[in-house]
Amino acid sequence: MLQGHQVGLRARQEPDVPVLHNELHNDVLTRSRASGEPWRPVPPGSAASPFAIGEPNDRVACFSVVTLGQEELAGDALLWDIDLHNRSAHLGLGLRPAFRGKGLGTDIVRVLCQYGFAIRGLQRLQVETLVDNQAMIGAAERVGFVPEGTLRRAAWVDGRFLDLVVFGLLAEDWRPE
Repeated sequence: MLQGHQVGLRARQEPDVPVLHNELHNDVLTRSRASGEPWRPVPPGSAASPFAIGEPNDRVACFSVVTLGQEELAGDALLWDIDLHNRSAHLGLGLRPAFRGKGLGTDIVRVLCQYGFAIRGLQRLQVETLVDNQAMIGAAERVGFVPEGTLRRAAWVDGRFLDLVVFGLLAEDWRPE
């Protein structure tokens, strides 16, 4: 398990899947804000669940987030679109409602950076988030990500277009704790 100050990132386990599916996928607005694809109903236990356990591959690294000490399932985190040629990836996370607003996001981003830079040898990590997602923007900035641009009206969410902001962090600018 990868450990931060407050959270650990570990391989997803079967008991995690229905909890994450119910709280992060079945919340239509939250899932619509987190994914660039339209929400669709997916039955629990389906291989189509975004939280289903799949075989490891070089393009994505999915983790379950647990609190240190009690090992409570707090959410999910991932590096996705891992590009081994350009040594870059995107990162994302989702927290269960009971774990939001507790400062866990910054710790998760730090641990994902540790994994991406120190373990996978990547040279660039990127975050894209909705312009009004202050929690993710704050977490990214606290870790050292810098704003690189705005993709105007790039996301269709709940009946309207929203801007996406892009943040990047290079390995040489990353400051591990």
